Amino acid sequence: MMPAVSPDQSDRDSEPFVEVDPTGRYGRYNELLGCGAVKRVYRAFDQEEGIEVAWNQVKLRAFSDDKPMIDRLFSEVRLLKTLKDKNIIALYNVWRNDDHNTLNFITEVCTSGNLREYRKKHRHVSMKALKKWSKQILKGLDYLHRHEPCIIHRDLNCSNVFINGNVGKVKIGDFGLAATVGKSHVAHSVLGTPEFMAPELYEEDYTELVDIYSFGMCFLEMVTLEIPYSECDNIAKIYKKVISGARPQAMDKVRDPEVKAFIEKCLAKPRARPSASELLNDPFFHGIDDDEIDNSDS
Repeated sequence: MMPAVSPDQSDRDSEPFVEVDPTGRYGRYNELLGCGAVKRVYRAFDQEEGIEVAWNQVKLRAFSDDKPMIDRLFSEVRLLKTLKDKNIIALYNVWRNDDHNTLNFITEVCTSGNLREYRKKHRHVSMKALKKWSKQILKGLDYLHRHEPCIIHRDLNCSNVFINGNVGKVKIGDFGLAATVGKSHVAHSVLGTPEFMAPELYEEDYTELVDIYSFGMCFLEMVTLEIPYSECDNIAKIYKKVISGARPQAMDKVRDPEVKAFIEKCLAKPRARPSASELLNDPFFHGIDDDEIDNSDS
């Protein structure tokens, strides 16, 4: 057996772990990668594989009186552990720290962060590249929607989609609001990001096709670099527009009629809205060969 590499003390102190998981495999650095309403995401390291990972930490005392919320968090994480798809963020380990009252889980990290920030940073992106990204999002959705039981993400938006920019690999993450739906494929509860929520989500009677609507809004944001309904200054106004079927002003920025028609297809009324697998076979994606993406890493 090879002896362990022992760096000298000054190297070891250059970036110490602030926390290590119970198995001793994962170490957390102090650097925040992201921060949400209930969750902090830190840069971390998998010492066994020698790769960087994300350490997600949820402070449970924020929900001390909300047992259903804690149960939901645990079920989300258990669910994530069962998902194995190259367009879904992988989850490696999960545990509860009773001393600090936190739920911790280790997930795959994407080198270039989320799609919203990445797209803002790189303003000159071809339609071909946008189609490649979109196809991967749809593949991830197709996997979730075909899963037994069916999984509805319910909060798909460009900040919940992550990218490895060096290989153009796109993955769906942040399943904080995912709903597992049994045979009926109908869910009941309102959650999500208002600008990206399908009208029927507000009516609390919906299927996995709400994710297709959100995907349409994501694609619109990718094309226009504008968050849908940014002309509205409050949630009530967004709600009113969405419910009435009024399109966001960003749609007027879409010059290409083929692109506009494709987005409209995603935003159609639930009965007319195609599934992820139907969209993957849409002529819109003809000539977009993603084999090189699939083979670049898995």
